[in-house]
Amino acid sequence: MDSDRTFFHYSLLSLYLIAPPTWISLYFLQAPYGKHNRPGWGPTISPPLAWFFMESPTLSHSLLFPFGRHFSNPKSFILISPFLLHYFNRTVLYPLRLSRNKNAKGFPVSIALTAFGFNLLNAYLQARWVSHYKDDYESDGFFWWKFLGGLLIFGVGMKVNMWADEVLVGMKKQGGGGYKVPSGGLFELVSCPNYFGEILEWFGWAVMTWSWVGFGFFFYTCANLMPRARASRHWYLEKFKDEFPKKRKAVIPFMY
Repeated sequence: MDSDRTFFHYSLLSLYLIAPPTWISLYFLQAPYGKHNRPGWGPTISPPLAWFFMESPTLSHSLLFPFGRHFSNPKSFILISPFLLHYFNRTVLYPLRLSRNKNAKGFPVSIALTAFGFNLLNAYLQARWVSHYKDDYESDGFFWWKFLGGLLIFGVGMKVNMWADEVLVGMKKQGGGGYKVPSGGLFELVSCPNYFGEILEWFGWAVMTWSWVGFGFFFYTCANLMPRARASRHWYLEKFKDEFPKKRKAVIPFMY
């Protein structure tokens, strides 16, 4: 239907338009959760519940598949699988890991609602494109090359992301909710290897999909995570001073 295609195109345009202001706002004002938690942002909920709520639109949008014209094409299910795997971890497994930390500070509802809105937009775009608007499943002779190459990047990124998350959650649990300077592995090179892993994941997704939709998500991920990583590095420098390695970058090893 023309109305559906128009809605899809405007949604895609929105994804690109919100990325620059996201970068600019986070460059000057850090989202108030985790180590940057501070009062003045309204009511809060537990971090596990917040993460489940924020990420849940992605799994619910898998319900779009039966209404897509590629519903019977196995390639569409294979293509969307890494995306759903990431969000199963984020929606179900990660909140369960967070629940082990009984001393975590509350997560602002206002930030959770903002993230929920983004995921509602992005999940619709990714699922609808894979299940309906991608029009070259059979004619693209490089489909498997792009998928396997992107999947390799995605897999490395997801492993890094999950490993770093596990280290950070474990440190909070051992430290009674407090913060320490992380060390070991990629923490020796960057302050936020969890963000680096997620950036790798969505770059891999962009390669797999080879679409404006996939690259839009990667573009937004960089706009969202890179300034947050920069702020986290500055936080470590201010809090731990000489204990924090000055040569350690924010998120991209040896670069940024």
